[in-house]
Amino acid sequence: MSERPKNDEPSDRPTDPFDEIIASEADRDPDLAVIEAGSRTLRAQAAPEAGDDAPRRPQDPEVAAALREVEAELAGRWPETKLEPSLDRMTALMDILGEPQRAYPAIHITGTNGKTSTARMIEQLLRAFDLRTGRYTSPHVQMVTERISLDGAPIDPERFVETYRDIEPYVGMVDASQPHRMSFFEVLTGMAYAAFADAPVDVAVVEVGMGGGWDATNVIDGQVAVVTPVALDHTDRLGQTPGEIAVEKAGIIKEGASVVLAQQPVDAAQALLKHAVEVDATVAREGMEFGVLQREVAVGGQLLTLRGLGGDYEDVFLPLHGEHQAHNAAVALAAVESFFGVGRDRSEALDADVVRRAFASASSPGRLEVVRRSPTVLLDAAHNPAGARAAAAAVSEAFGFTRLVGVVGTSADKDVRGLLEAFEPVLAEVVVTQNSTQRAMDADELAALAVEVFGADRVQVEPRLDDAIEAAVTLAEEEGELAGAGVLVTGSVITVGEARLLLGKE
Repeated sequence: MSERPKNDEPSDRPTDPFDEIIASEADRDPDLAVIEAGSRTLRAQAAPEAGDDAPRRPQDPEVAAALREVEAELAGRWPETKLEPSLDRMTALMDILGEPQRAYPAIHITGTNGKTSTARMIEQLLRAFDLRTGRYTSPHVQMVTERISLDGAPIDPERFVETYRDIEPYVGMVDASQPHRMSFFEVLTGMAYAAFADAPVDVAVVEVGMGGGWDATNVIDGQVAVVTPVALDHTDRLGQTPGEIAVEKAGIIKEGASVVLAQQPVDAAQALLKHAVEVDATVAREGMEFGVLQREVAVGGQLLTLRGLGGDYEDVFLPLHGEHQAHNAAVALAAVESFFGVGRDRSEALDADVVRRAFASASSPGRLEVVRRSPTVLLDAAHNPAGARAAAAAVSEAFGFTRLVGVVGTSADKDVRGLLEAFEPVLAEVVVTQNSTQRAMDADELAALAVEVFGADRVQVEPRLDDAIEAAVTLAEEEGELAGAGVLVTGSVITVGEARLLLGKE
């Protein structure tokens, strides 16, 4: 186990707009200064810029300052990791705002892994059928504005600020009337529902923050409820088994709704089906009413044949890697079919050409995303063992790496050993690091666990993320096999977001 010496000498390099962005981030949160050094080198061979759905930092200094001010005010509230399981505050806010969440139909998504990717595919399908969409997902990869999307793009920073200021007085009224102030996540959820009503949108695609029944998003009544695979995560809050966790997640299934269930562990499926029967919901199950009939690896993704509720859809190209993304696509398709009544009331299947176009334009930043070439650098936000196993399998299937080096930075409250064990078979070496947040596991503590899993000769410590990425690139190139060398940055959405910023993806 080794640690490379740091060079902390001041730099006289010329200023760069990217450096100003980093500086403003560091001003808002001093811990973010850890990602400043080395950014120019890391970005030199970055992949092309992200597409139109990427968040854009405000160019107007006044808007940028206003956004930082709003972020600071939100950060002063309870963080997402501190919870008081109740819908009282959200219910009160919705009542004062005039129930904006009832101004549009919704597709509500819970589960453990795959929620955001599934939400983004659902959104693409709905937009392909000429519906105006609002999408609410969490956590964000780089910018808080990512969480609220209108018509497939993150809300404009200026509009984000305006939405916050519009509801701020009402949030204050709820704060004054409740035992606890509204949390960061609750206020953002209120902002999303208000922004969707103001747009207005034809349909909202809403991802839960944690759990289901008492999650802040659950003041909405989704006519379609989606449950992606349930696995062990947040066990201190949700339960110790998939079945126990599924009981809480089943809370988003409302009376008479349509329910789309991904493949589940037996105990989780039993809990979800029991609740669906109790509320007279219509259930579609992956592997029964819908699913993946065929898949093959293709350049830049995979080619699928999907069985939907209304028929089969052949030659569907999905520009995302891994069997798990194919299953997410099947779930997304069934959710949209359910929304349109396909398979119910004898409605016809969706237009296959429209479905193909929608999936061909799907994206999911930070999910086996290629951000650099020579060597290839991948980012994946896997943060629990189930997600890590899916990512490891996808890397092995889609990329012919002869040498893959991991950069791992995790949160301290996760099953870190389980995550490391899932990645161990595919990583030649691992560089352990830490992201800039207080939740991050200390690099030395992470290294101790990594040594137990990988052995000391396969572990290197680089507390700063930029140094860790640079070290991993060097390790990947050591044998001179650039065509077969790769780097995988993983362990946390936060780690991936900071790596994305370092590598010039905005």
